[in-house]
Amino acid sequence: MKYFTLDQLDSINVNREHPARYAVIGKPVAHSLSPQLHQPALDALALNARYIRVEVEPGQVSTAFDKMYAAGIRGINVTVPHKLEALESCQTVDPVAKSMGAVNTIVFDSNGLRTGFNTDGPGFTRAIREDFGVDPGDLKVIIIGAGGGAGRAIATQCIVENCSQLILANRTIEKLAPIKEELISMAHRDVLEGPRDRIEILALDDPALEEAIAASELIVNTTSVGLKPIDPSPFPSRWVEPHHLVYDTIYNPSKTRLLRDSEMQGARIANGLSLLLHQGALSFEYWLNCDAPLEAMRQGVKNALKG
Repeated sequence: MKYFTLDQLDSINVNREHPARYAVIGKPVAHSLSPQLHQPALDALALNARYIRVEVEPGQVSTAFDKMYAAGIRGINVTVPHKLEALESCQTVDPVAKSMGAVNTIVFDSNGLRTGFNTDGPGFTRAIREDFGVDPGDLKVIIIGAGGGAGRAIATQCIVENCSQLILANRTIEKLAPIKEELISMAHRDVLEGPRDRIEILALDDPALEEAIAASELIVNTTSVGLKPIDPSPFPSRWVEPHHLVYDTIYNPSKTRLLRDSEMQGARIANGLSLLLHQGALSFEYWLNCDAPLEAMRQGVKNALKG
């Protein structure tokens, strides 16, 4: 079964040898690769548990959490469009998730109370370490498409990591001003030594973008440009230089136009598969309080993408 609805939750564990204990919610949710990521991990640890998809309508997230806990679910991933509503439906929210303005992981305690986390930012740090062998905090970073949820999560993580420069670029610059103010406030509030007032914002059509990219070391694309084979690069690829590290959060296709062109320019590249892997592994660790079997998870996603 591709997914369950709220009306079907009462029966998900009736006469089931392998009970559903973990799930992802979204709308739509049938396309989610979370089961292919988490089920191999559960199997690798010989845990008698299933991971399922549950489709939830906007406005029904809190109700869904209650029903899912009652049905035996003990950990939840949250995907679009529910990350903000999930945050509002938690009794406790991790401070970093609160700063990111979104929750993607729910942990239930023994009384059914919910704690919300966001693993996208910390997962990004692990992904950059794996792909490039360096911490984001040691890099000058520019985020293309920073007005969206993924962009904001990564930008927040860059503040946590105290990166020396952070430039946010977006098609509509109006979305970036409040994000910048929140990031500056966060940096001062936490007495961090990171960018603070060196956080810059730019529109994607600003002539200064070329210079901003040249002055950066890590270029992160969080836009959806590249999902289609005919998509161009989100900015002129000739701006990429050999010293750049280029990370595209898109993982299917494995090489977007941006990554193909950047590789030809001599830059080092990586796609978002590592982010998918590590943010999922962090969720797994929150639920089960043990190390996630990364290679089982990696192979599960790779098999799904091949299929």
